[in-house]
Amino acid sequence: MAKTPTKKAKEARDRLKHPPQPLGQDAQGTLRFKENKLVRYILEKGGIDMNHLACHPFPREDRVQFAQLIGYSLGGFGELSYVTDEDYALAQIASAKGANLPDARVAALESVKADLEKKLRAIDDILGGGNEL
Repeated sequence: MAKTPTKKAKEARDRLKHPPQPLGQDAQGTLRFKENKLVRYILEKGGIDMNHLACHPFPREDRVQFAQLIGYSLGGFGELSYVTDEDYALAQIASAKGANLPDARVAALESVKADLEKKLRAIDDILGGGNEL
C-alpha cells in the first residue's frame, strides 16, 4: 500500500518544473545521473556543443535538467554555476534507495534551511548575539 504524501510533499511536487533524473553508479563506481540516450545522441550528433548552449539565455531550471539528462556525475553537477544548494541537496537525498521525490524535495529544503540558520547564528554571534532568528 502506497504512503499518502504529506502536505509539504504535495506542495513541493507542485513547484517542480522538471523531475530529477535517477542516479546510479557507473562502471567506475561514480554516482551519476541516468543518461537519456536520445538527449545524449542529439548533443553528440546535432552539431551543437555545450559552449554553444552556454551562450543562450535558457532558464536555469532547464540547464539543471539538461545536466542531469546528459549523465553528469553527482559531484560535477554540484560544481555547476547554475546548480543551487537546493538542487544539489535534492539530488543527494533522491539518490538514497527508495527515496520518494516529493519528500526528498522537502528534505532538501529543510537541509538548506538548517544550513542557513546555522550561518545566521554564527553571524549573530559575531554581532554580539541576543537576536531572535
